[in-house]
Amino acid sequence: MQRAKFTQRDLRGEPLYKEVEGFFQALYNPGADFISDGVDICASPCGRFAGFTGTVFNTMAAPPRTRACIADLQTGAVTRITGGDGDDHYSDSYPRWAPDGSRLAFLSDRVEAGVFQLYLTSADGLGAVVATPAIEGMVEHICWSPDSGRILLVVAGLGADLAGAQGGTTTVSRDGDHPPWAPRIDSGAADNLWRWLCVYDLRSGEVSRLSRRGLNTWEGAWLGSDTVLAVASTAHTEGSWYSAGLYVIDVATGKERFVYAPEDQIGMPAGSPDGRHIAVIEAVCSDRLVVCGRLLLIDAQSGQARDVDTHAVDITHAVWRNDRELAYTGHREFETVVGDLDVTTGVATEQWAGTDRVFNAWYPYIWPLAEGGVVAIAQAYAVAPELVVVRDGDYRVALSLASEASRAEGFCDATIEPVRWRAGDGQEIHGLLVKPPGEGPFPLIMDIHGGPIWACRNRWMGNLRGCKLLADKGYASLYPNPRGSSTRGQAFARQVQGDPGGEDARDYLAGIDYLVDAGIADPQRIGVTGISYGGFMSAWLITQDQRFAAAVPISPICNWYSQHFTCQVPSCDQWLLGASPYATDNHYFHRSPAMHAGQVKTPTLLLAGARDQNTPPTQALEFHRALLENEVESVCTEYPTAGHGIRSFPEVIDHTTRLIGWFLLHMPPRG
Repeated sequence: MQRAKFTQRDLRGEPLYKEVEGFFQALYNPGADFISDGVDICASPCGRFAGFTGTVFNTMAAPPRTRACIADLQTGAVTRITGGDGDDHYSDSYPRWAPDGSRLAFLSDRVEAGVFQLYLTSADGLGAVVATPAIEGMVEHICWSPDSGRILLVVAGLGADLAGAQGGTTTVSRDGDHPPWAPRIDSGAADNLWRWLCVYDLRSGEVSRLSRRGLNTWEGAWLGSDTVLAVASTAHTEGSWYSAGLYVIDVATGKERFVYAPEDQIGMPAGSPDGRHIAVIEAVCSDRLVVCGRLLLIDAQSGQARDVDTHAVDITHAVWRNDRELAYTGHREFETVVGDLDVTTGVATEQWAGTDRVFNAWYPYIWPLAEGGVVAIAQAYAVAPELVVVRDGDYRVALSLASEASRAEGFCDATIEPVRWRAGDGQEIHGLLVKPPGEGPFPLIMDIHGGPIWACRNRWMGNLRGCKLLADKGYASLYPNPRGSSTRGQAFARQVQGDPGGEDARDYLAGIDYLVDAGIADPQRIGVTGISYGGFMSAWLITQDQRFAAAVPISPICNWYSQHFTCQVPSCDQWLLGASPYATDNHYFHRSPAMHAGQVKTPTLLLAGARDQNTPPTQALEFHRALLENEVESVCTEYPTAGHGIRSFPEVIDHTTRLIGWFLLHMPPRG
């Protein structure tokens, strides 16, 4: 693409745009009623079926719809909950069977777009769809009581914050019938910004509120059939999640009891069916819903908590199979691990571990089968999402969601492999390298993950933006996991605290040096990109080092002061920087890329979503204006309906086109 093209708003007529669009069409097969991805896996009580939320693209010019799906684990046949003709306008999600197998619950926005409510149907998904009483809010999660008599609902108010992992915007809000000039009001105290728990009683057909006003419930789960667990805080803002604790609430009386105050953050609570034990994951976290750490087992009566020895596995999800057995999954560096915990002996036993697959889009997520083993949705760089059964060391594919085009021989010629290098202080750092065919040195794009407490994993090419298309053009891509990343224990994750842009920045540069010395990377053609914290680091590195030929920060943080006062998670930057936003001579100033724009020589393309509350679009604009003031080539691109990370279609096609075009322009492949 020519330089002038990056100032154009509409690139749909450009050859590169059509190439990028064709790539996504090959993966998602739009208009063919094709299920191309899946999340929210669960298993039927009989163990024969798995439920999941499937993704269907009707067109590449609009976001996909989701469908509640049932897969036969023996035949691979898929049934979808429909509900009649004309169902293209809504989405269904989150199917969950009653423990007695009598029926299936799921969520749908059939009445109002984006406002999901609870529905019931027959266990096979083919029966009549019955709506439960509507709630003035959006149902985010559901959970059956062990006796199958009630369903717990986690409800978010209309306009409540969404986590960065959910797009960093808000739930659907109702603005009412106001004139276009009417102002938007933010008092920070509106009732619609909270989350709460409700219980639907199948016998009475009624929904009642359970958690009290003033207690914001982020997650909920049953503890036996008469009490529930809640991860909750006394404020509703997204930042208050970081200090949330664990509560037990009596369903009959609504009386609550505080059970556990974590040192860091907690998530994924699970109560045993008999109500005796609580499992929860505690970890140092960057984002709500992205939890990877130690597995705790808490006595429900005494509140006494103990660590479970999971053999150096950072746990990401745990579900009770029965009163005695807890199935869990997580990462141990490059390995995805599945195990079982026997609560009577306290012994955790690994059932499967592998490096050639990861589970789920963010972190591993599984569901136990009654007779042993688990179901999961797995993927790898060259492997589209697949529904699998893992049992006693065996890995079996029950259903592949790969399109015919992506299965074709030669569709993907690049390879992915783990790489390890030494940082300047001798610490081992690792990451993943995607290499095109042929001999190096290749032009190299370093793609930095967000968080910072997350990890690059062996994910499907459809989740890695333009990596496959860049590989087709001769580019290698490095996905590093510096200090501060997860999957290597809590001590390793904590090393970024108080030093963002310090030693972790040197870890990135050491990785590039390693690939240059190995003859893999061309030192004259090094580019950098990343989302969120990766966007910050993409902007920060070019203020500290002149080796980069091009940079594409996405949803970046560029001024920690204004980030603190405009984002939805201000407590996160205070923890990360170890400083006060009310002081001047600290990391809020010294680690802000905008304050060092005079040192930049790298042509920079900034991409941001206008609805992003996690890293507001003004962050990209500040750096852009600072670069222009210092006569650095810069283009700032803001998507009016996008949130954090720019994840929806067709924006993904456009921003991938711009990202690839920027690197082609400023560091073209030889020949």
